[in-house]
Amino acid sequence: MFESISALSGLLATIWISVGVFVTAKFYPNYDHKNQFCSELGAAGSPTEKLSPIINNYPLGFIFCLFGWHLTQLNNANIALVVTGILIMLHGIGTWVAGYFPMDKDPYTQSPTLSCKIHSWAGVMMLLSLLIAPVIVALSPASTYIPFEFRVFSIIVVLLAIFYLVKMAKGLKNRKLTGFYQRLSYWVKLIWLSVLSLLLI
Repeated sequence: MFESISALSGLLATIWISVGVFVTAKFYPNYDHKNQFCSELGAAGSPTEKLSPIINNYPLGFIFCLFGWHLTQLNNANIALVVTGILIMLHGIGTWVAGYFPMDKDPYTQSPTLSCKIHSWAGVMMLLSLLIAPVIVALSPASTYIPFEFRVFSIIVVLLAIFYLVKMAKGLKNRKLTGFYQRLSYWVKLIWLSVLSLLLI
């Protein structure tokens, strides 16, 4: 039973964050999903500063760590799957840190607080961990767990995530559609995580 839950936790993380962000935003007056970052829900001084990490970061960190741990415990898992599991656990830890240290309410501030800097570095760790993981899987040797089609899918996911990340960076300059492209870049990686989770059942 526990093994099935841990295998499905990759899919659960995607569902949880999708619902969690939507629900939390309901308590943030005039929150704009297209132009505001997800982290702004937990920003210092925001209406949902305390609520957001409770609904999103803390449980999600656990779910990511559970799925990463599951990958490292698979029978006859190759080194690529073990490293992928460790990266997903790092993503979970980064999720905890980003929740505990809120970003500044103004995401465009030129003088961020220490808390915002820690939050940003945690965000970088989250971004890279879930970007490198599919690359490792794509380059991994043949495995009973990872079919060739999923390795091809992993490459497509990485390319899409980078494409939307570039679009977000451009949007950041114009202060327009940053939230929209952030979500696309992140959610495409979460879809990858969900498919991997389903492959392990």
